[in-house]
Amino acid sequence: MAYKITDNCVACGTCIGECPVEAISAGDIYKIDPDICADCGTCASVCPMGAIEQA
Repeated sequence: MAYKITDNCVACGTCIGECPVEAISAGDIYKIDPDICADCGTCASVCPMGAIEQA
């Protein structure tokens, strides 16, 4: 099950560099491509806002 980024995202950029498959794209609220996401949870573990959860 892929991860998703919620509205709590402040676009700090912490998660984007941690994704091993480059599934995260930048924006006002970052987005995770569910077709690319490897479900590793690395992004969720580094998010200071707790804005990333399993979909």
